[in-house]
Amino acid sequence: MSIQTLIETKVKEGFLALYNIEIPSVEFQATRKDFEGDITVVVFPLLRYKKGNPVQIGNDLGAYLVENVTEITNFNVVKGFLNLVIENSFYTDFFNKIATDTTYGFISPSADDSSRMVEYSSPNTNKPLHLGHVRNVLLGYSVAEILKASGKKVYKTQIINDRGIHICKSMLAWQKFGEGETPESTGLKGDKLVGNYYVKFDQEYKKEIATLIASGISEDDAKKQAPLFIEAQQMLRKWEAGDEQVVTLWETMNSWVYKGFDVTYKSIGVDFDKLYYESNTYLLGKDVIDEGLKSGVFFKKEDGSVWCDLTDEGLDEKLVLRSDGTAVYMTQDIGTAIQRSKDMPDVGGMVYTVGNEQDYHFKVLFLILKKLGYSWAEQLHHLSYGMVDLPSGKMKSREGTVVDADDLMDEMTNTARTISQELGKLEGYSDEDKEELYRIIGLGALKYFILKVDPKKRILFDPKASVDFQGNTGPFIQYTYARIQSILRKADFDSSKEVTIELHAKEKELIKQLELYPEIIQQAAKNYSPAVIANYTYELVKEFNSFYQNVHILGEENQDKKVFRVQLSKKVADTIKSAFGLLGIQVPERM
Repeated sequence: MSIQTLIETKVKEGFLALYNIEIPSVEFQATRKDFEGDITVVVFPLLRYKKGNPVQIGNDLGAYLVENVTEITNFNVVKGFLNLVIENSFYTDFFNKIATDTTYGFISPSADDSSRMVEYSSPNTNKPLHLGHVRNVLLGYSVAEILKASGKKVYKTQIINDRGIHICKSMLAWQKFGEGETPESTGLKGDKLVGNYYVKFDQEYKKEIATLIASGISEDDAKKQAPLFIEAQQMLRKWEAGDEQVVTLWETMNSWVYKGFDVTYKSIGVDFDKLYYESNTYLLGKDVIDEGLKSGVFFKKEDGSVWCDLTDEGLDEKLVLRSDGTAVYMTQDIGTAIQRSKDMPDVGGMVYTVGNEQDYHFKVLFLILKKLGYSWAEQLHHLSYGMVDLPSGKMKSREGTVVDADDLMDEMTNTARTISQELGKLEGYSDEDKEELYRIIGLGALKYFILKVDPKKRILFDPKASVDFQGNTGPFIQYTYARIQSILRKADFDSSKEVTIELHAKEKELIKQLELYPEIIQQAAKNYSPAVIANYTYELVKEFNSFYQNVHILGEENQDKKVFRVQLSKKVADTIKSAFGLLGIQVPERM
């Protein structure tokens, strides 16, 4: 049991004993550096249950805790803050329990706990993955890993958007202008080759629009009458009718894209347990609409279109089936969610990693699924995130101004190479070792820069700033890990024995930070926020560097203290590696 859990239990007991009042929760914060104490109970929220002077209530609770909790040796009250002093032996005993626990912080999945499905990436097969996808896949993958660490069984999945007019645009442009080019003949990744033809379509389409406008046609009519657009529509109709030639071309070009995606996913370090394809799911949901009509969840308008009335929930009426009987995206998403619950019966909830421009769509989707009576609909979550901007401005796929994910990763590696060479700390490394280190630093910088920010916030991404070896960056944390590994390599004595020492203030602060780790994982899982893990790791590293600067480790004369400090350093390194693993970030042994 953590000290926080113990104190929360005792504060609740104390409130009941002192005032005969039950309280649901207790709010904590770290004790400010200028006051004595190790953990602080915030008294102000308790005034909701017990009116009175917060200082007096704090003193009453403090006296009760000192009397009833042996680990608490003293207390002081500053305004509405109850600062508690914890016995040093609690921290040494706690550290000795976790020192060799390689799974510290993680909870094994419970057999009776429902699993979670986390969807991320879900790209279109008409272009390579770009910077926007990078934030998506990093968030989705990290949240999946955090949920696993918190005790959930997790399925990672994506739905690949492999059909529609945008796919046909790339196909048509290749057919007209490609002259039989293939990834093999060009040396290009398949997703890049197909993406080039999506851009080519847009270029030629704009020329046709300009010609039509010059002939006196309005811009709106020109967009509809442009021959390329009409041909793309015809190609889509042929695909939907199962035209053999069109389907064969579609399969060929999509296979190029899938191979390209696989390379990018491997480079960025994410994976999936199950794939869905829109070409297999776009007709799902129609039968559900029929059932919902019978049960009164949906209603039909005079033109035959089917709707769901969500006005009682503060939303509007939502179209779920057009008057001609064709589905809309909502229909498909309803059907796909239900299909997934059938494919993975133990799934008790789903997490959708999708940008915040779709916030309203997911509110509607989740409400409809609840109205349809699916119990797991209570556990649906939209992992909504802000866009990623660059100093150069907004990206546009059609115009070819998107920052390609592969190019971005190469740029990050190159930036790490340049900065590392300027610092000149790589003597004795082989060229191969250097390149691997540049990749680890560059990718670590990219991932940390993106994941340390609350998902809901928009990001302005600056590659060079992200590879800074000082401050709240991935390389700064990686460097601290490598520094600890250097200490451990130099420790030429047995550091495995358990020792008990009088704690230095810096050792105590470091152990207090380590003690938070299990709760941090649960907090990150509850909030679907890798930023909680990222910023905890930064605080842990800052605390270690303060410890490193204020005490001797290998230079300590007292052998027990030396052993303890090496063990403590190792546990910090293990926790950094564990936390960064939840973010999908590697740590180098040397740097």
